[in-house]
Amino acid sequence: MRASPDLPAAATWARLQTFMAVYETGSVRAAAESLHVTPPAVSAAVSALESALGATLFGRAGRGIVPTDSGEVFAGYVRKLLGLLSEAAGAVHDADRGRVRIGAVATASEYLLPRLMASFVAEHPHVELSVSVLPRDEVFALAADHAVDVVLAGRPPRGSGLVTRARRPNRLVLVGRPGQWQDPLTTTWLLTALGSGTRDTTLSLLSRLQAAPPLLTLGTAGAAVAGARQGLGVTLVHEEAARPHLDSGELATYPLTGTPLERPWHLCTPSEPTAATRLFLRHVCDPDRVGDAAFHTRSRLQG
Repeated sequence: MRASPDLPAAATWARLQTFMAVYETGSVRAAAESLHVTPPAVSAAVSALESALGATLFGRAGRGIVPTDSGEVFAGYVRKLLGLLSEAAGAVHDADRGRVRIGAVATASEYLLPRLMASFVAEHPHVELSVSVLPRDEVFALAADHAVDVVLAGRPPRGSGLVTRARRPNRLVLVGRPGQWQDPLTTTWLLTALGSGTRDTTLSLLSRLQAAPPLLTLGTAGAAVAGARQGLGVTLVHEEAARPHLDSGELATYPLTGTPLERPWHLCTPSEPTAATRLFLRHVCDPDRVGDAAFHTRSRLQG
């Protein structure tokens, strides 16, 4: 099969979205339900793309379908195309009527982002905000695909193409019930989910200390803190997530070689952020607007 010269005409926004829905759900019927269309409409959209590409995008696997090698390759391009189109849709508007798509790791979304968003929305009610909360690696993958405009997480990976615009102090501390553990390396360590930067940092710390305590995965930082409060073990956690319980005496920090760990929050964007994104960055770097939640930058944000 050869690609058709009519591929640009065939690759409409709706068909590309339909392709990704099938790719992500593994089912024509599930994709149809998510898009609120009929299964024949989904099949027709995929067939039109396959005809224009001159390639088969999906194959049968039991009762479902799976992407072919061509489908996997095409999906990588489609994610970027849809991300760029969405980015363009926000970029063409004035800053105070644009769109800011935020990608954040769970801890930042729970303990830091709401305060920043609330004050921003109060001042700029016509800017459309959206938030995607995912593990660190997935958040940065979204940024690579232009699916988010700004990332709130730890340090971006090398080669990501992202620019750190501002930072905010943050550190990881080891916490548990006060006085319950004489040696924290002999009790259970409570972990966040796979893909979490905090989990990776915890395992790296234990490796450096040549320690192998029992491990228990509880998912989120909030769940790990709750488990520590109940005496399940200790957890390495962002200090802000544990602060209320440290202040109340429900939790205490445990001294351990290598802790606390300084892990500042980073606000990252592509090299050319949209006007609305620059407006958001200026807002969250202004202590007069967001108080002690403010991020800090050494250079003036332009635009």
